[in-house]
Order: sequence, then structure tokens, then C-alpha cells
Amino acid sequence: MATPAAWLEERGHASRWRSRMVRGLLIGIAALFLGVILLLPLVTVFVEAFDRGIGFYREALVDPDALAAMRLTLLVTALVVPLNTLFGIAAAYAIARFSFRGKSVLTTLIDLPFAVSPVISGLAYVLVFGASGWFGPWLEERDIEVIFALPGIVLVTLFVTFPYVARELLPLMQMLGTDEEEAAISLGAGGWTTFFKVTLPKIQWGVIYGVILCNARAMGEFGAVAVVSGHIRGLTTTMPLHVEILYNEFNQVAAFAVASVLSLLALVTLAIKTAIEWRTGHRGGH
Repeated sequence: MATPAAWLEERGHASRWRSRMVRGLLIGIAALFLGVILLLPLVTVFVEAFDRGIGFYREALVDPDALAAMRLTLLVTALVVPLNTLFGIAAAYAIARFSFRGKSVLTTLIDLPFAVSPVISGLAYVLVFGASGWFGPWLEERDIEVIFALPGIVLVTLFVTFPYVARELLPLMQMLGTDEEEAAISLGAGGWTTFFKVTLPKIQWGVIYGVILCNARAMGEFGAVAVVSGHIRGLTTTMPLHVEILYNEFNQVAAFAVASVLSLLALVTLAIKTAIEWRTGHRGGH
């Protein structure tokens, strides 16, 4: 007959074996899912992009329409990200630090782009700024182009990306509290001095993280931009739209070549995001 100690040891071995089995099963399922859903399509993009060799790949990227799409994508991103960064910091600071009427409404509105389809948001901007929209005749009289032009693309990209910085900073600022800021103000520091010397250094990694997410979404946005751009080749087509045009023309290698550039930008964004997470985790651990 087994002693109580032996029985407990045998039960402990069985429990550890089950734990290892469950852990291995979960890791295997996660790895399989990531491999099929994420890695396989990503590898396929690069395989197809170089299907006809490096020469054709380079030719597809230096095509005038492709270069125009890249320039437009970078320009829109360069305009949108700083604006959303300023908005995100201001909104998060206001919500986390002040009590005011409509605070809950503002918090809800920040999440609105997460709930509304990008295509619907694009259509909404067409209804407001299009030729038959609310401000269409007024804009036409003054020869101002919004829809099927750069301003429309910037506006819809602003809409779909503006939650990212604010949503990254809001819980962080609420968690940090106001003790250090109140101490600085009690010692005679002004509002701006307190913000730049006390608040901003504490939230800087959150700002950078939010900027990276906003940047990635801005470069990859398709639905809203597709509605307001008009697909004018070489003028209002961003990189995702140019990929669609090439694919619809059965120019798959060129489409995958441009898509590979977007994929590389996504990988760089992921690498920076991972580095920041490691940095913040490392700092937090110390």
C-alpha cells in the first residue's frame, strides 16, 4: 500500500504532466493559428513579389504610378499622425485630469471609429463634402476640392485613426494619477512647465506607442480612402489602392511587389512596437 507521501508525489507528477500537456497544446494551437493566418500569407506576398526576379520587382516599384502612390501614402501619414498625436494628448489629458459636462460623451466619441465601418465613414464625408453634399455647392463656388482630392483622403484617414493615441494614453494617465503634477504646481511651476517637465516624461512611451499604431493604420487604410479618393491613378491612389488596381488588372507580380513594401513597413512597425514594449517592461521591472 502506497504511503501518503508517495501518493502525494505521484499526484504531483500527474498534475505537472497535465499542466505541461495543456501548455504544449495551447502553444501548438497558437503557433498553428499564427502560421496559417499570419506568416503564410506574409511569406506568400514576398514569394509572389520576386516571382519574376529582382529586375521586375524593381521595375514595378519605380513605376511612376507606384511612386506617386508611395508619395501620397507618406504625405497623408505625415499630415495625419502629428494631428492625431496632438488630439490624443489633449483629449487624454482633459478626460483624465478634469471633470466637465459631456466628459462621458467625449470618451464615447473617441471610440466611434472603432464601431463605424471605414466604408461608412467615407460615405459620410462624401455626403458632407461631395458635389451634392451639404457643403458641396459652397466648395465648388470657391473651387475647393475635398472629395477625390488630397483633403478628403486626409480627413477620412484622420477619422479612422484618431482613437489610437488617445486610447493608449487615457488609461496610462488615469493610472499615474496627479500627485507629482500637484506637487510641481504647489512649488510654483506653471501649467505648461508642469506638463513638459512632469507629465510628458511619464507618458512619453505611451505617446510613442500610440503614434506607431496610428502610423501603421494610416499607411494601411483602404476602405474609407477608397470611397473618397475616386481611384484617380497617379493622383489619388495610395499604396493599398494601387495594389488593388494592379491586382484587378491581373498584374499580380507588380501588385505583390507594392504589397511587399507595405508589408515591410508593417514589419518595421511591429519591430519598433516590440522594442518599445520590451523597453517599457524592462523599465517597469526596475
